[in-house]
Amino acid sequence: MSITTEKAATATAEQAPTKVPETAVPARSGDATPAAPVRKGTLPRVAGFTGRVLLTVATRTVAVAALLALWEIAPRLGLVDRTFLPPFSEVAVAWWGLLTDGQLAQHAQASLVRSLSGFGLAVALAVPLGLLIGWYRPLADLLGPLLEVFRNTAALALLPVFVLLLGIGETSKISIVLYACTWPILLNTISAVRSVDPTLLRLARSMDLPAPKIFQKVILPASVPTVFTGIRLAGAVAILVLVAAEMVGAKAGLGYLVNSSQFNFAIPEMYAGIITISAIGVAFNQLLVALERRFTSWRTPTGN
Repeated sequence: MSITTEKAATATAEQAPTKVPETAVPARSGDATPAAPVRKGTLPRVAGFTGRVLLTVATRTVAVAALLALWEIAPRLGLVDRTFLPPFSEVAVAWWGLLTDGQLAQHAQASLVRSLSGFGLAVALAVPLGLLIGWYRPLADLLGPLLEVFRNTAALALLPVFVLLLGIGETSKISIVLYACTWPILLNTISAVRSVDPTLLRLARSMDLPAPKIFQKVILPASVPTVFTGIRLAGAVAILVLVAAEMVGAKAGLGYLVNSSQFNFAIPEMYAGIITISAIGVAFNQLLVALERRFTSWRTPTGN
């Protein structure tokens, strides 16, 4: 019995692997650090994201690029009179000249100060007033007829009145912008308050919330998207109305630049001023869109 046990132990010892002690190999100074492994699927995701970004940029710029190419080619081929519509390259040279000699910055600064002042005052006035009119029915019944009269009166039709009452200085220009921007913001704010989901109001009242809390927790958040729609409309109106006002009685501003360039037959400079007005309008709208997304981040995104 002992002999059998010794043979079994000997066989087990022979089958067991012999452990060789590991010897640490010192790292040489010239050895490169091994690169971290790349996760599977990372490169395809990066490539797909880059492709989507490039596709989005191309989609949004192809129409503008085509317009600029047509603008450049049509006068050179004689399709239009280049005296009245010079090629885009000449307009770009004129724009750069206005920029380098400081005229463009001076006129743009004057227009921005006027338009932003009137626009800011309109937001500060129209948003609270619209919330009150939309929330309190007696106030809406009282001011409704007056609002209907003024909302249907064009701002430019009242420009001579503003000039007669306030003069041809900065006050009249800021006031006309304030008047023109007030109505899109005010009407959209009133509509926003009145179009809040009734189910939300019933749920809030079923929880015995007081009226100020309902206004703060339900009405205000639900009204933000529509209010920002009015603010964006007012942003576009601020630029358009100001340019028209500057063409009447101003010594500086983009509207004055366009008007004086036309009178002096400086056609490339005139188009340079028009392009600057368009660029400012687009940039201002994108800023308002970013602010809207910031204040409405709680909304569920729709679409792709």
